[in-house]
Formats: sequence, C-alpha cells, structure tokens
Amino acid sequence: MSFNWKKTLFVVCDIIIAAYLLLAVTAFNKPDAKAATCTEVKIDVEQTIVEGFMTAGEIKRILTQNKCYPLSKPMAEINVRTIEECLKKSPFVDHAECYKSQSGHVCIYVRQRIPVTRVMADNGENYYVDTHGSLMPETRYVTDQVIATGAITRKYAQTTLTQVANQILKDKFWKNQVVQMNILTDGSVEIVPRVGDHVIYLGAPVNIDKKLDRLRKFYLYGLNKAGWNKYSYINVEFDNQIICKRNKRK
Repeated sequence: MSFNWKKTLFVVCDIIIAAYLLLAVTAFNKPDAKAATCTEVKIDVEQTIVEGFMTAGEIKRILTQNKCYPLSKPMAEINVRTIEECLKKSPFVDHAECYKSQSGHVCIYVRQRIPVTRVMADNGENYYVDTHGSLMPETRYVTDQVIATGAITRKYAQTTLTQVANQILKDKFWKNQVVQMNILTDGSVEIVPRVGDHVIYLGAPVNIDKKLDRLRKFYLYGLNKAGWNKYSYINVEFDNQIICKRNKRK
C-alpha cells in the first residue's frame, strides 16, 4: 500500500489553519492592558435653551457618592444598568444611558428635566416646575430662573403657570427680559421686566403669545421714544389696546 502524500499534505494544512484560527480568535478577543480597566469616563449632558441643574461634575459627584463611578475599575465589573438606575433616581434627571466601549471608555448620556420657573408661593411652598408641568424639589443648585410669586397652588403651577412660562422661555427676547411673574388671587398674571421701571399686566393667562407680541411692538415704537421709565403699570389684557399708568416719580 503506497503512502498518499497529497492526502497527508491536505490534512497537515487543515491542522495548521485550524491552529492559526484558534490562536487568532484568542488573541483578538483577549482584552489588552488598556481595555482591562476603565481609562476614561465620557459624560454628555444634553444642552437646551434653558439652563438646567445637571453638569458633568454633578453627574460624577452623584456616581462617586453612590460608589459606582467607573473610572479605573475593571471593565468586566462595571454594570452600566446600575449606573443608569443610580442617575435616574435624581429628581433632576429625565433619562440616562450608559455603555462601555472596546477602548476602555465608559460613556454616559443624560437628558435632564428642565425647570421653567421657580415657585415661591404665598402659602410658603418653594419648588420648581419643569417644561412638562412636573414639580421639582427646591435645590442647592444655582440657576437663573424666572421667579413666580403670589397665589399659586400646585395645580395652577402644573397647568396654567407652566404654559405661561413655556411661552415666555421659547422667545429669546422675553426669556432675557422677564425676571418675575406674579399671580393674583383671581389667577391673572403680572410680569416684572428686567429693563424698565414698570409692571406689566397680562390679565387672564390666555393668548399669552399675542399679548407679548403686542407688548414687544409697544416697547419698540412706544417706550423707545417715550422712555422706558415713563410708566409704572402697563396693561395689555385686552385686544387692540394698551393702557398705561404714568410713573409719578418721573
């Protein structure tokens, strides 16, 4: 019986190829030294036109306080779901996502709840209201928010007040101009501007966009000529008219 060199050669080649593939798969899947531990934490807080409370530094503080900040920890021991759940417990976080990269990075994305006004009601309650009308607790964080004072119930804050605040904040001019809203006992609204020695009466909290547009035109064509401190009270409650009370100190 003759020796089959050709068949033997094919078998040897198959063994060599199989061994190579085994070594290659093992080598490619073995984490390198850099990927074995978390070398960097990338934190992305969604930016909006309104300043919120959360920053990358605050995210790091929350995770560190709860002993789940992943930097320098073994990648295999980092639980991204634990990080997400930890952040979602914050009353200022709307959504959180976390994932690990092959390069040894942990990436965290946070969408925060955006406060539209801070309520300091006559009944002593002090809290924030977000863009969706949900209440947010008083906080040590500092942010430049429109203050709402007066006869404000929680129901009014979550419905009517939120709508008025959203109307103000969606316009860049009024976002910068309005510093305070005051709610009267009948539910009508006054606003205090940043520039000008006067109070503006919007009346019932309806058609706010139209009232603010009429007021902007009065600013442009009236107060720019007459002087921003000429009037102490400006009433834009009714359509097609603006009623002004002269400032006696001027």
